[in-house]
Amino acid sequence: MGQVMLHYEPTARQRAFHASKAFEVLYGGAAGGGKSYACVWDALLRCLRHPGTEAFLFRRTYQELEKNLVAIAQRVIPPQLGTYSASHYAFRLVNGSTMRFCHCNNEDADKLRYQGAEIHWLYIDELTHFRRDTYEYLRTRVRADRRLGIRPLVRCTANPGGPGHAWVRERFVDPAPPGTIIREPVASAILGRTQVRTRQFIQATVRDNPYIDDDYVFELESKPRALRDALLLGRWDAFEGQAFPEWTDDPAHYADGRYTHVIAPFDPPAHWPRWISFDYGYSRPFSCGVWAVGERGEVYRYKEVYGCDGAPNEGVRLAPGDIARRIERALEPERRAGIAVFGVADPSIWDGSRGASVYDQMREAVPALFLSPGNNARLPGKAQLHERLRFDAEGRPMLQVCTTCRDFIRTVPALAYDPAAVEDIDTRAEDHAYDETRYFLMSRPLPPRTPPQRRTKRFDPLG
Repeated sequence: MGQVMLHYEPTARQRAFHASKAFEVLYGGAAGGGKSYACVWDALLRCLRHPGTEAFLFRRTYQELEKNLVAIAQRVIPPQLGTYSASHYAFRLVNGSTMRFCHCNNEDADKLRYQGAEIHWLYIDELTHFRRDTYEYLRTRVRADRRLGIRPLVRCTANPGGPGHAWVRERFVDPAPPGTIIREPVASAILGRTQVRTRQFIQATVRDNPYIDDDYVFELESKPRALRDALLLGRWDAFEGQAFPEWTDDPAHYADGRYTHVIAPFDPPAHWPRWISFDYGYSRPFSCGVWAVGERGEVYRYKEVYGCDGAPNEGVRLAPGDIARRIERALEPERRAGIAVFGVADPSIWDGSRGASVYDQMREAVPALFLSPGNNARLPGKAQLHERLRFDAEGRPMLQVCTTCRDFIRTVPALAYDPAAVEDIDTRAEDHAYDETRYFLMSRPLPPRTPPQRRTKRFDPLG
């Protein structure tokens, strides 16, 4: 075979993606930055550089895979370098390397098809379309025989949004500024030593790609604000399908509380009514919000108890009695001050059809913990949260959350709409703090408010 010329001129951000020394990289942000294109080229170049290696390139569904990654590969890989087998979803290259194109349409079942795989180079396009447990499972397949002389790695791309938005943002975007190498020690009890695992976030914007059509930019700029900011600017606090786009977290106003839903911690006055709202979880997190009701009927989430020890949407598997004791410890200051605390919870915890109900077990452990069944109407509860998040003419909403309530702040703004029930929340996401908030808000619903009217000068034809 003679010399084959590859025609690829990567942008500055694509070069950073290819050159990264981190074990895991997320190339994420705006649409149109050339992320999927870079994914295919990165896999091809590594496979050509290292004969006999295998790259696995994933999209969530086969339809997306075929229209995107496979189509790009068929367009850019010269026939002299390899042939595509549609029956095996694989490009077999002339040096013995293989690029395999994979999907996880049914995440629970499809990920297990790779149980015995040895993945040298793992690529996941649109990572926010995958659950975290799927990603973690596929990552366990990333390994290589030492004789190959390679260092396996993980490369991902994503736009903001999708059911995995929250965990992807937490893992890659929030820990450090873009471009920073995050170093995380990993201890091995078997080997008796510690290894440092690295990961990196490379920010993408639409202007990174000099080949993008101007009409595409104009099209993105015409979209609603949240969609525009996510796809055009790559903002991770605004994304397509965001359920609560009105959510505002402005550190400049934590102290005065104007035009922000997040505020500095404070001790509510003793005469303000107190509530707790509770959503039970065992393998998934439980969530308990502690609320104070102000003079105008506005509500403040000033502390919370959340059953998650680090991994998003993974519960701590506590018995109901142990959960009750955790909640009671959080309420010790209110108990000492003689402040009555009302409670509302998911009505399913009163189900005693299979023995003692969850609520009975909680009351047995903590007799002072009183809860009432909440109203679980999903759409009215969602409407109440929208109503509470609205700012009045002075920039005051009817619901605010203290900065100490990290799990509410982490999960509720990241919720997206369910593609199958477009008015409701996608329940595949981490929605536990949201659910117990609904129960609380439905216990004291607000009537719809009339938007503040702007006073306009009346036209006088006589001047």
